Amino acid sequence: MHHRPEDATLTDLRIKQSGRDHGEYSEGAYFSHRLPHDPNRQRLWSVLCAFLGRYIHVDDTVLELGGGYCDFINNIRAREKHVVDVFDGIFRYAGQDVKAHVRSCTDLSEFRNESFQVVFASNLFEHLTWPDLDQTVAEIRRVLSPGGKLILVQPNFKYSYKEYFDDYTHRLIFTHTSLSDYLGTRGFRISEIIARFLPYSMKSRYPKPSWLLRLYLASPIKPLAGQMLIVAERATAEGSLD
Repeated sequence: MHHRPEDATLTDLRIKQSGRDHGEYSEGAYFSHRLPHDPNRQRLWSVLCAFLGRYIHVDDTVLELGGGYCDFINNIRAREKHVVDVFDGIFRYAGQDVKAHVRSCTDLSEFRNESFQVVFASNLFEHLTWPDLDQTVAEIRRVLSPGGKLILVQPNFKYSYKEYFDDYTHRLIFTHTSLSDYLGTRGFRISEIIARFLPYSMKSRYPKPSWLLRLYLASPIKPLAGQMLIVAERATAEGSLD
């Protein structure tokens, strides 16, 4: 059962605060001005999750980092689902089959070693500092099971450089090449790269029909694509799968 803050007790509360100050990402700051809630995103994410489901088995245990409004984790099919974010609004948006945890992605100590088959993050890494990214990726590798997948949807600077710093919280720059190389040095083997996966932003004052996104994903021609998809698998120090 998914526990809301108002009905949780000290013994069954599923939230642990990480001790870092992330006030910038409270709903009153970043989320309300840069990324307000849009219920239309649920429809689009249902299409995205149908596509991403090819990498995720229905019996997998899945962790989403930086889940925000929980659009991915609510729509993906999996045996057990967890979401982590410093944004405490995840309790309002997480589905009843999702376990929400308010904490930093740099500290996943709440989870046992090798306890997830899939870790997913969308538009997260560019907001971190290098020390925080190194710690986050180390934690991801620790909680992934042997052969587990890290799935990233991420702005690709090669195709989004004009708009990239319109978001004032962007700190790190990645292309599909640099991010793949970075993950390769951190104990992952790249299994798939789609350099042009999605438009840089799908924000609009008008609802976007889900069929249009389905057509976009199936098309070899992707106008305005500025987001990449990278799928990486946990590897041994020698580069083979664990």
